[in-house]
Parts: sequence; C-alpha cells; structure tokens
Amino acid sequence: MCGFDRYRETSMSYFFKVRVLPSLLLAITSMFIYGQHLPANFNKAAFYTAMASQEATEVNRQLEVLRETSAAERLAYEGALLMKKAGLVSKPKEKLNPFKSGRSKLEAAIKDEDANIEFRFLRLIVQERSPKIVRYKGDIKTDAELVRQSFKDLPPVVQQAVRDFSKVSKSLSPGDFN
Repeated sequence: MCGFDRYRETSMSYFFKVRVLPSLLLAITSMFIYGQHLPANFNKAAFYTAMASQEATEVNRQLEVLRETSAAERLAYEGALLMKKAGLVSKPKEKLNPFKSGRSKLEAAIKDEDANIEFRFLRLIVQERSPKIVRYKGDIKTDAELVRQSFKDLPPVVQQAVRDFSKVSKSLSPGDFN
C-alpha cells in the first residue's frame, strides 16, 4: 500500500466517523424520538373518556385520531378501543372481528412492552368487561396487582383513569389508591 492509499483510507475513515456517523445517529434518534410518539391531537383524557363511554361515536373519533400515527403505542390504544367498540355493536356477528383484532393488537403491544403498566391497565379494563364467551379474563389478577404496585409511577391522567375505573371495578377498589 503506497502512502496515498493509506492517506485516502485514513481520510475516508475520518470522514465517516466525523461526518456520516453523527448524521446517521441523529436521523435514527429523531425517528425514535419523533416517530414513536402519539400525535399532538391525541389526548389521553379524551381516550379514557371514550373508554368509559357507551357512545360508539366517541370510540370512532379516538380511533381516527390514532390512525394518523405509526407510533408503537398506537397498537395498545387502538386494540383497547376496538374491543370497546365490539361491545357497543348491536349485532353479534359484527362483534367478533373487531374484538379479535383489538385483542391481538393489545396483546402484541403488551408483548413488546411487558413492563408498560398502562397497557396492563387497558387489558384489565377490557378483561373485566368482556363476556365469558370470548375467554379473555386470564390476566385480571396479575394486571390488577401490577396497577396497584405501580400506580404512583403512572402519569396523572392515567392515575385519574385508574381511580375512576376502580369505582366500578371488581378487582380494584378506590381505597387501593389513596
């Protein structure tokens, strides 16, 4: 290897380390920081209001908001809303597909982020309210205990949703969160 080739190899390595690598890292970091969050018009308080509502229009509105993003969190929220929507449909034939779709989305989100207590709370809400025929009640005790243990670590909006749900829940009580 002559001196020029060695210089060219060194300068290319230097160029990559100084110019390309930082730009690449910035681009990847930006994708994770900006691309993985929910859209600005997503409001968790409105989401939990829709989950507590008996109005399909509220649920549909939140589903539309969620469809505008590709965030990883979207799976859990969309899954919970789809299962909620299945409970609001009057024809039994139209209930099963949204429920199955929602269930697979929520379970996939929980599998990806097993330690996310908010996702466990969403599953708890759905499992408590789901009919026995769909056989979706297996994690109620575990999820309720995790919500109790990690309540203080949840965002204030989610804490309020947990308190509100505990008033009608069979596995949580308002006294658990004083």
